[in-house]
Amino acid sequence: MTRKRNIPDLTPDLMIDPEILESAKRSLEAERPKVMAKCSVCGAEANPNPAEQLCWVCRRLKISAWRDIETQSPAQE
Repeated sequence: MTRKRNIPDLTPDLMIDPEILESAKRSLEAERPKVMAKCSVCGAEANPNPAEQLCWVCRRLKISAWRDIETQSPAQE
């Protein structure tokens, strides 16, 4: 037969000081990134660049499409 371990009750003196808790919350809020914009193509989180609001996937697709166009245009001329 095994014995049950005694689990101590949490008393107020063992709890975290509210001032420390508030300062920890404020420091976490400061480290959070700014509000992300929505991608204009798929609606996912995007970089808040006002010139181009694309998520990383749509941005990569756009860049690869540009590369495809650049490689095809000299062959057609």
